[in-house]
Amino acid sequence: MIKRFIQYYWPHSRLLGLDMSMSVLGALLVILLPWLTSLLLKEYIPADDLRMIYITIGVMILIACVHCVVEFVRIKWGHILGVRVETDMRSDFFSHIQKLSFNYFDTVKTGHLMSRISNDLNLIAEVAHHAPEDLLISTSMIVGSFVMMFHISPPLAFIALIPVPLMIAWGILYGGKMRKGFRAVRRKIADLNSSVENSVQGIREVKSYTNEEAELDKFEEVNCSFRMAKENMYGVMALFFSGMHFLVQSYFLIVIAGGVLLIHFGHNIEVADLLAFTLYIHFILKPINRLVSFAEQFQQGAASFERFVEVMDIEPDIVDRKGAVTFDPVKGAISISNVSFKYASSTEFVLEDVCIDIPASKTVAIVGESGAGKSTIASLIPRFYEPNNGVITVDGHDIMDIRKRFLRRNIGLVQQNVFLFDSTIRDNIMYGRVTASEEELHEAARKANIYDFIMSLPDGFDSVVGERGVLLSGGQKQRISIARVFLKDPPIFIFDEATSSLDTESEALIQDSLELLSRNRTTIVIAHRLSTVRRSDFIYVLKQGRVVEKGTHDELLENKDYYHKLYSMNRF
Repeated sequence: MIKRFIQYYWPHSRLLGLDMSMSVLGALLVILLPWLTSLLLKEYIPADDLRMIYITIGVMILIACVHCVVEFVRIKWGHILGVRVETDMRSDFFSHIQKLSFNYFDTVKTGHLMSRISNDLNLIAEVAHHAPEDLLISTSMIVGSFVMMFHISPPLAFIALIPVPLMIAWGILYGGKMRKGFRAVRRKIADLNSSVENSVQGIREVKSYTNEEAELDKFEEVNCSFRMAKENMYGVMALFFSGMHFLVQSYFLIVIAGGVLLIHFGHNIEVADLLAFTLYIHFILKPINRLVSFAEQFQQGAASFERFVEVMDIEPDIVDRKGAVTFDPVKGAISISNVSFKYASSTEFVLEDVCIDIPASKTVAIVGESGAGKSTIASLIPRFYEPNNGVITVDGHDIMDIRKRFLRRNIGLVQQNVFLFDSTIRDNIMYGRVTASEEELHEAARKANIYDFIMSLPDGFDSVVGERGVLLSGGQKQRISIARVFLKDPPIFIFDEATSSLDTESEALIQDSLELLSRNRTTIVIAHRLSTVRRSDFIYVLKQGRVVEKGTHDELLENKDYYHKLYSMNRF
């Protein structure tokens, strides 16, 4: 874990070097002050050497001024170092989760990811700044102080060493317990964030079903669990700090008592030496107190870094094979051969031995009742998931051998539950192709039958759609998503039940756009309404994950089988 953490310092090695050098310099400057004080009391004042007294006092003032500058540089650039390490980690984290497949996001809660990328990384940033700095400053001050103390009086210096192993042992004993406590707290914070996010996103359902009290009860349960985790952690922390406080106080008393006894029994220790020792004990206790306070922060950071590493260690399960290819042009002929698939969280197959042939530039509909596996096929073609058995090809190339980005770049997808980013209409349409011109943007909106509506808005294309497009109707969101596909202009288009919940007028506008979008490109329609099916060149009928019929609309009606039954019951 430490090795992995240290790797984030290498890009900022110069800044780390500056911070470390200022830390050592500041510690060494402070260590000189008791020694200079001892010289004043033992030599210059008794000798009435006014010149050396003035020089020594001047040097002490100079040390104080230089130390002030050193502290400014250390504090400013040390924190900047922590921020830059945090930024790199956040970039790596976000980049990594972009590589993970739908299998991961099917099981992970968004609130848990948000907790890691915000709260956890904030704590890690503090540790990134303070860990090397505090350790180096404390080590320098403790080692330097003991060097000077052994120079002044070896017997008393040995006495001063006695409590140090006890402090180290106490820190090791309770450090691990604190880390476990902080790890539990980090998990509970993630649960708390997830609960709040879930309730806020579903606020319309909460209010429409008047379930505010039920949501409050669920939140109180998570909140109480979070409170208990923190209370348990604070119990361990109290033991750690109270025990360390006792050892720190005992340290001071042991040294004073040892010095007094050595003087009493005639050892060559002067009062000035004991005063210098007292000052050095102060300088030793200060870094020890610093390390004690840092121990809490370090354990929090260590627990947070472990949670960060947990995600970073998850390997993407959908990656390009060695030697993955691209090809040009993409005509769009798709073949699904004996494909079976089940989700990672399920033991039952959603698809079994499915065979579907989709010629280039043709429109093929896939119909069936809910749960038949239609949308799963739509997710398998772009390799959002990978089949357990069977082969899917595009223009004769196994999609497992095609570069993932190339494959998805040549597929346009419009889904039933449209996602719009909390930004402007312009940004959401341009997401299809960020390099598109203004003319291309307007043309895509016209083809999607959404241009007139956009221009009727006060801000036109710069109108904000709200979180998940909440300020727009379902039909308007669908047409914006279709405009996005028009701008992308892929040779393969998948239309996944995108009109199933729309009114007749919105459906008609979308059907016109769909017909225009389908021209000269391979189109797969996950059909839910008869109007969509009729326009298809060929139809595949799914039932419980298997293809049970195939043919044109008229042929399937003449068969008077499962398709005819669905049609008669208005099931699509």
